[in-house]
Amino acid sequence: MKEQIPTPIPDLDSATYWEAAHRHEFLLQRCNSCERFRFYPRSHCPHCFSGSFRWQRAAGRGTVYSFTIIHKAPSPGFSDKLPYVLALIDLVEGVRMMTNIIECRPDDVEIGMSVEVVFEDLNDKISLPQFRPVSR
Repeated sequence: MKEQIPTPIPDLDSATYWEAAHRHEFLLQRCNSCERFRFYPRSHCPHCFSGSFRWQRAAGRGTVYSFTIIHKAPSPGFSDKLPYVLALIDLVEGVRMMTNIIECRPDDVEIGMSVEVVFEDLNDKISLPQFRPVSR
């Protein structure tokens, strides 16, 4: 039996994010006080500490800030994905997130490369936002 990759476990702060991702919608929290976006989902703004926020559809676009190519699986579930790219993406909304770059050869990934969100359905409840190069 093939081992599965570990899946995220939604909590009170992230449940809306994961429910939207499963519908292939990319949402971010936006503070109602200072209007800044934030990622990862959490109960209070890391900028002004307000607990008031709304969920807002994000553009799903950004640029590669940094990346590494993974050649050794961190657990058996990742073995068939090797090699893969783990990257930090600067989203157009001004936040940075860690994710994978897919749909291109790892050697073709570059810092500053434009990327867009795509979703990988892991099971009947969880879909992972990942990114691919923007078609030129």
